[in-house]
Amino acid sequence: MARVTALFVADAGSEPMRSVDRVEAVEGGLRGDRYCEGTGHYTPFDVCEVTLIAREDIERIDEELGLSLSAGQHRRNVVTEGVDLHDLLDHRFRVGGATLTGTRPRPPCAHVEQLAEQDGVARALREGRGGICADVTDPGEIGVGDEVVDLGSTDRTDDIVARLRSEGED
Repeated sequence: MARVTALFVADAGSEPMRSVDRVEAVEGGLRGDRYCEGTGHYTPFDVCEVTLIAREDIERIDEELGLSLSAGQHRRNVVTEGVDLHDLLDHRFRVGGATLTGTRPRPPCAHVEQLAEQDGVARALREGRGGICADVTDPGEIGVGDEVVDLGSTDRTDDIVARLRSEGED
């Protein structure tokens, strides 16, 4: 089962990430998080409403490089396990009581390394290990332990092609 293993928010850009047990996903992001509040380091230039990262990637980074990212140094909001986050790009998915839409990969930046105060963090988060960005589609509460459920692709191309083919057969 895919599930949430940790949640993090930061009150403002460059502030430490703080672990929470539950958070409310609202239009624009997670209530109390810097990007939802408009105080993120990259606001308004590069905003992800919600960021997700895989626990498995964090553990690999910790093991391979000796870095410690489990306390939120990755600067992502939702830590998951049991799901390839890249499979959720261009998909709607339910996390607890909220529905999100995966929008794009979340590459690392030099700023994350400065805040983590560990050399190599930005490099470690490359190669598809930096997680993804998602938008809040339907607000709701997200909690540690909540299931992550893929609701399907937002790309309707296959549906359109099938309908056009069936109409052409008539």
